Amino acid sequence: MPKFGGAPMGGANMMKQMQKMQQDMLKAQADIEAREFTGTSGGGAVKAVAGGDRFLRSLVVAPDAIDPDDAEMLQDLIVTAVNEALKTAEDAMTSVMQRFTGGLNLPF
Repeated sequence: MPKFGGAPMGGANMMKQMQKMQQDMLKAQADIEAREFTGTSGGGAVKAVAGGDRFLRSLVVAPDAIDPDDAEMLQDLIVTAVNEALKTAEDAMTSVMQRFTGGLNLPF
């Protein structure tokens, strides 16, 4: 009989191991989704906080970053901070999921 994890692999045993792995993966995914990830720009003038669920949770703009004559700069700073926070969240999720997929490029 083939072995999996050092023990003989029967149908029921393999199914239990797969179910446990799926539960562990879902728990890890939920843990990441509950975390917060921060992105900043303009030397901290703009701070964005995103959840691991990839939703923006907060955005803070320092008063001195607001120049009515240069709205475009502020818009760029906001986009940069938000994208950084979302990218950090995405990287954390990818890292956790790779533990379960063995580096396979599976969507999650």
